[in-house]
Amino acid sequence: MKKKPNKNTDIIVHNDSRRDFLKQSTLLTGIALTPEIAVKAAENQWDEKLAEAIEKIPLKLEINGIQKTLSIEPRVTLLDLLREQLHLTGTKKGCDYGQCGACTVHVNGTRVLSCLTLAVMHDGEKITTIEGLANGDELHPMQAAFMKHDGFQCGYCTPGQIMSAVACIREGHANSETEIREYMSGNICRCGAYPNIVNAITEVNKGGKNI
Repeated sequence: MKKKPNKNTDIIVHNDSRRDFLKQSTLLTGIALTPEIAVKAAENQWDEKLAEAIEKIPLKLEINGIQKTLSIEPRVTLLDLLREQLHLTGTKKGCDYGQCGACTVHVNGTRVLSCLTLAVMHDGEKITTIEGLANGDELHPMQAAFMKHDGFQCGYCTPGQIMSAVACIREGHANSETEIREYMSGNICRCGAYPNIVNAITEVNKGGKNI
Protein backbone atom coordinates (compact mmCIF):
# COMPACT_ATOMS: atom_id res chain seq x y z
CA MET A 1 0.00 0.00 0.00
CA LYS A 2 1.44 3.32 -1.06
CA LYS A 3 1.92 5.75 1.78
CA LYS A 4 0.26 9.10 1.29
CA PRO A 5 2.40 12.16 1.74
CA ASN A 6 1.98 13.79 5.14
CA LYS A 7 1.07 17.39 4.49
CA ASN A 8 1.65 18.31 8.10
CA THR A 9 5.21 16.88 7.94
CA ASP A 10 5.89 18.87 4.78
CA ILE A 11 4.78 22.04 6.49
CA ILE A 12 6.98 21.33 9.53
CA VAL A 13 10.02 20.76 7.35
CA HIS A 14 9.33 23.92 5.41
CA ASN A 15 8.86 25.95 8.58
CA ASP A 16 12.05 24.52 10.11
CA SER A 17 14.09 25.57 7.10
CA ARG A 18 12.45 28.99 7.19
CA ARG A 19 13.30 29.35 10.88
CA ASP A 20 16.93 28.46 10.16
CA PHE A 21 17.06 31.09 7.46
CA LEU A 22 15.55 33.75 9.74
CA LYS A 23 17.97 32.87 12.53
CA GLN A 24 20.94 33.24 10.21
CA SER A 25 19.58 36.50 8.78
CA THR A 26 18.95 37.89 12.26
CA LEU A 27 22.46 36.98 13.35
CA LEU A 28 24.01 38.69 10.36
CA THR A 29 21.79 41.74 10.80
CA GLY A 30 22.69 41.93 14.46
CA ILE A 31 26.38 41.96 13.60
CA ALA A 32 25.90 44.64 10.96
CA LEU A 33 23.86 46.92 13.21
CA THR A 34 25.70 46.81 16.52
CA PRO A 35 25.58 50.19 18.28
CA GLU A 36 29.29 50.83 17.73
CA ILE A 37 29.12 50.13 14.00
CA ALA A 38 25.88 52.08 13.59
CA VAL A 39 27.36 55.15 15.32
CA LYS A 40 30.50 55.04 13.23
CA ALA A 41 28.49 54.66 10.04
CA ALA A 42 26.32 57.64 10.97
CA GLU A 43 29.35 59.75 11.82
CA ASN A 44 30.97 58.95 8.51
CA GLN A 45 27.85 60.01 6.65
CA TRP A 46 27.67 63.43 8.27
CA ASP A 47 29.40 66.12 6.31
CA GLU A 48 31.29 68.56 8.56
CA LYS A 49 29.58 71.58 7.04
CA LEU A 50 26.15 70.03 7.53
CA ALA A 51 27.00 69.24 11.15
CA GLU A 52 27.93 72.88 11.69
CA ALA A 53 24.75 74.05 10.02
CA ILE A 54 22.47 72.30 12.51
CA GLU A 55 24.23 73.73 15.55
CA LYS A 56 22.45 76.50 17.39
CA ILE A 57 23.45 80.06 16.61
CA PRO A 58 22.82 83.34 18.48
CA LEU A 59 19.96 85.59 17.45
CA LYS A 60 18.83 88.99 18.68
CA LEU A 61 15.31 90.23 18.07
CA GLU A 62 13.02 92.92 19.41
CA ILE A 63 9.68 91.20 19.89
CA ASN A 64 6.71 93.33 20.88
CA GLY A 65 9.09 95.98 22.19
CA ILE A 66 11.19 93.59 24.27
CA GLN A 67 14.77 92.72 23.39
CA LYS A 68 15.40 88.98 23.14
CA THR A 69 18.73 87.20 22.97
CA LEU A 70 18.15 83.69 21.72
CA SER A 71 19.94 80.55 20.63
CA ILE A 72 18.26 78.70 17.77
CA GLU A 73 18.86 76.20 15.00
CA PRO A 74 19.23 77.82 11.55
CA ARG A 75 16.30 75.79 10.16
CA VAL A 76 13.72 77.16 12.64
CA THR A 77 11.01 79.28 11.06
CA LEU A 78 9.93 82.55 12.61
CA LEU A 79 6.52 80.99 13.28
CA ASP A 80 7.94 78.04 15.21
CA LEU A 81 10.25 80.32 17.16
CA LEU A 82 7.33 82.50 18.24
CA ARG A 83 5.03 79.62 19.13
CA GLU A 84 7.34 76.89 20.42
CA GLN A 85 10.21 78.76 22.02
CA LEU A 86 8.66 82.09 23.03
CA HIS A 87 5.13 80.73 23.65
CA LEU A 88 3.48 83.57 21.69
CA THR A 89 0.70 81.34 20.44
CA GLY A 90 -1.54 84.12 19.16
CA THR A 91 0.19 83.72 15.82
CA LYS A 92 -1.47 80.65 14.33
CA LYS A 93 -0.10 77.80 12.26
CA GLY A 94 -2.69 77.17 9.60
CA CYS A 95 -1.50 75.67 6.32
CA ASP A 96 2.27 76.02 6.96
CA TYR A 97 2.63 76.76 3.22
CA GLY A 98 2.01 80.52 3.16
CA GLN A 99 -1.45 80.16 1.64
CA CYS A 100 -3.86 81.00 4.48
CA GLY A 101 -2.35 84.06 6.18
CA ALA A 102 -3.03 82.84 9.74
CA CYS A 103 0.65 83.27 10.66
CA THR A 104 0.95 86.92 9.58
CA VAL A 105 3.17 89.12 11.76
CA HIS A 106 4.90 92.47 11.24
CA VAL A 107 8.65 92.66 10.67
CA ASN A 108 9.85 96.26 10.90
CA GLY A 109 6.25 97.31 10.25
CA THR A 110 5.78 95.16 7.15
CA ARG A 111 3.49 92.13 7.11
CA VAL A 112 5.28 88.83 6.72
CA LEU A 113 4.13 85.21 6.57
CA SER A 114 6.10 83.82 9.47
CA CYS A 115 5.76 80.20 8.33
CA LEU A 116 7.77 80.97 5.19
CA THR A 117 10.65 82.90 6.72
CA LEU A 118 13.56 81.61 8.76
CA ALA A 119 14.06 83.30 12.11
CA VAL A 120 17.79 83.80 11.47
CA MET A 121 16.95 86.05 8.53
CA HIS A 122 15.61 88.69 10.92
CA ASP A 123 18.53 89.14 13.26
CA GLY A 124 18.33 92.61 14.86
CA GLU A 125 14.87 93.34 13.47
CA LYS A 126 11.61 94.32 15.17
CA ILE A 127 8.85 91.73 15.28
CA THR A 128 5.27 92.55 16.23
CA THR A 129 2.73 89.81 16.88
CA ILE A 130 -0.95 90.04 17.78
CA GLU A 131 0.07 89.99 21.46
CA GLY A 132 1.98 93.24 21.00
CA LEU A 133 -0.65 95.15 19.03
CA ALA A 134 -2.70 96.43 21.97
CA ASN A 135 -1.48 99.13 24.34
CA GLY A 136 -1.69 97.30 27.64
CA ASP A 137 -5.37 96.75 28.39
CA GLU A 138 -6.39 99.16 25.64
CA LEU A 139 -7.27 97.37 22.43
CA HIS A 140 -5.76 98.44 19.15
CA PRO A 141 -8.38 100.27 17.00
CA MET A 142 -8.42 97.36 14.56
CA GLN A 143 -9.03 94.84 17.34
CA ALA A 144 -11.90 96.95 18.64
CA ALA A 145 -13.36 97.31 15.13
CA PHE A 146 -13.25 93.54 14.56
CA MET A 147 -15.21 93.05 17.76
CA LYS A 148 -17.69 95.78 16.89
CA HIS A 149 -18.38 94.46 13.39
CA ASP A 150 -18.20 90.79 14.36
CA GLY A 151 -15.26 90.22 12.04
CA PHE A 152 -14.68 86.68 13.25
CA GLN A 153 -16.53 83.47 14.07
CA CYS A 154 -14.27 80.59 15.09
CA GLY A 155 -11.46 83.12 15.57
CA TYR A 156 -8.60 80.94 14.34
CA CYS A 157 -7.71 83.21 11.43
CA THR A 158 -8.43 86.42 13.35
CA PRO A 159 -4.89 87.25 14.56
CA GLY A 160 -3.55 87.01 11.01
CA GLN A 161 -6.54 88.92 9.64
CA ILE A 162 -6.00 91.76 12.11
CA MET A 163 -2.25 91.96 11.47
CA SER A 164 -2.87 92.08 7.72
CA ALA A 165 -5.68 94.61 8.14
CA VAL A 166 -3.39 96.99 10.02
CA ALA A 167 -0.73 96.60 7.33
CA CYS A 168 -3.33 97.08 4.61
CA ILE A 169 -4.12 100.56 5.93
CA ARG A 170 -0.46 101.43 6.52
CA GLU A 171 0.32 100.44 2.95
CA GLY A 172 -2.40 102.75 1.65
CA HIS A 173 -4.52 99.94 0.22
CA ALA A 174 -7.79 100.53 2.07
CA ASN A 175 -9.35 103.23 -0.06
CA SER A 176 -12.30 101.15 -1.27
CA GLU A 177 -13.98 97.84 -0.54
CA THR A 178 -12.59 96.41 -3.78
CA GLU A 179 -9.06 97.44 -2.86
CA ILE A 180 -9.41 96.06 0.66
CA ARG A 181 -10.64 92.73 -0.65
CA GLU A 182 -7.75 92.53 -3.09
CA TYR A 183 -5.04 93.30 -0.56
CA MET A 184 -6.61 91.08 2.10
CA SER A 185 -7.04 88.17 -0.30
CA GLY A 186 -4.04 86.34 1.16
CA ASN A 187 -5.92 85.85 4.43
CA ILE A 188 -8.48 83.07 4.31
CA CYS A 189 -11.51 82.97 6.61
CA ARG A 190 -13.15 79.57 6.41
CA CYS A 191 -16.15 80.89 8.34
CA GLY A 192 -16.83 83.47 5.62
CA ALA A 193 -16.73 86.63 7.73
CA TYR A 194 -15.29 88.67 4.85
CA PRO A 195 -18.02 91.39 4.66
CA ASN A 196 -17.62 92.14 8.37
CA ILE A 197 -13.83 92.20 8.06
CA VAL A 198 -14.09 94.71 5.22
CA ASN A 199 -16.45 96.86 7.31
CA ALA A 200 -14.03 96.85 10.23
CA ILE A 201 -11.09 97.91 8.05
CA THR A 202 -13.16 100.58 6.34
CA GLU A 203 -14.19 102.11 9.66
CA VAL A 204 -10.65 102.22 11.03
CA ASN A 205 -9.34 103.71 7.80
CA LYS A 206 -12.03 106.41 7.76
CA GLY A 207 -11.36 107.16 11.43
CA GLY A 208 -7.94 108.46 10.45
CA LYS A 209 -6.30 107.09 13.60
CA ASN A 210 -2.57 106.53 13.66
CA ILE A 211 -2.18 102.77 13.61
